Amino acid sequence: MNAAIPAAGAAASVSSPSSLYAAGVSRGDWNEDPAQRPALRELDRIQAALLDTPKRGLFGGLFGRKAEAPLGLYLWGGVGRGKTFLIDLFYDSLPLRDVAAEGRADAPLPQGGRGGDRSQGERWGEGAGSKRRTHFHRFMREVHAQLRTHAGTSDPLATIAREWGRDLRVLVLDEFFVNDIGDAMLLGRLMERLFAEGVALVTTSNTEPKNLYKDGLQRASFLPAIAQIEKHCKVLYLDSAQDYRLRALTRSPVYRAPLDDASDTWLAERWRELTATCPHEAGPLVIEGREIPVRALAEGHAWFDFAALCEGPRAASDYIEIATEYHTVLVGGIPLFDGRNDDPARRFVHLIDELYDRHVNLVCTAAAAPPALYSGKKLAHAFERTTSRLIEMQSAEFLSLEHRG
Repeated sequence: MNAAIPAAGAAASVSSPSSLYAAGVSRGDWNEDPAQRPALRELDRIQAALLDTPKRGLFGGLFGRKAEAPLGLYLWGGVGRGKTFLIDLFYDSLPLRDVAAEGRADAPLPQGGRGGDRSQGERWGEGAGSKRRTHFHRFMREVHAQLRTHAGTSDPLATIAREWGRDLRVLVLDEFFVNDIGDAMLLGRLMERLFAEGVALVTTSNTEPKNLYKDGLQRASFLPAIAQIEKHCKVLYLDSAQDYRLRALTRSPVYRAPLDDASDTWLAERWRELTATCPHEAGPLVIEGREIPVRALAEGHAWFDFAALCEGPRAASDYIEIATEYHTVLVGGIPLFDGRNDDPARRFVHLIDELYDRHVNLVCTAAAAPPALYSGKKLAHAFERTTSRLIEMQSAEFLSLEHRG
């Protein structure tokens, strides 16, 4: 499974994604899945190409020429097949400078993983360039922020791509999913300009490119983005029979009641099971400048106390953002609602609506089973829907649905 890595200079000491994968299998950190080997071969290829050719060579540095980006990878397949896990191995294998996202390194791994070995990266010199890894939704949020910053320029997308492309070698995006007409209309031009800047793209998705934004409003505006992806990326289907996420979720119930002294311990154990191989992030969660306290954050996972989500002033946009960015949410300490706490109950209704609509996996501890949670009158009708959804969200059928990020 190990790929050939350039033997010249420091590159000879760099482990390929396949090597990192095989080492994890040997340690017993994960099981080998033959269906993942084609993706590993492609990731090895991209790593070798990136390390073999600096962003700007001798003549590029003098005359501003840009090295052509290697063919990237669009890795798609069903939920829980290990797509994110594989691109994280690739990202960790690159001794390039890690670009800070939103003021911090995106999802740093404990023991120096995702954040990268900065000293090793520096040995490649300034021409080696940098890497960036983020969630697709977070990336698009930043694109729109940059468009506001560059409003009034003749071609803001070209300006953004040029600024990002000065040093960036590879952009790694998780969960490529388009459901917004604004995103659809600008992605084609943005992708074209980033590729022209020599930026390689490695991304995951639950659907193949030709089905992105299918039946969306003014979909013709998105077709250039699909063409750019298919031109500059190897499109690969991860054909695995294993659903690792579902297997982890169904090891024990996802809804625990009533609340007792062991509730928090149970939720902590579930967190460890679900995020064992995920990069962990530092909190708090910041949405539109507002901080939301978290118990923990990891790639695709967020753990909250009920009070942090529903006791204070929260906007519907907070719940939309959480449901969009995280495929699994843990909530601890859901109380009984007796009519005297209808404000938190109403926020809870809105939270569950967003989690349900976007197929987010909910793992929680509560004071009672769903039918017994609400005993008030004002929200009785609305809570009937919440009760039904809380029950459905415990089923294997719901837990196996793909996340609508």
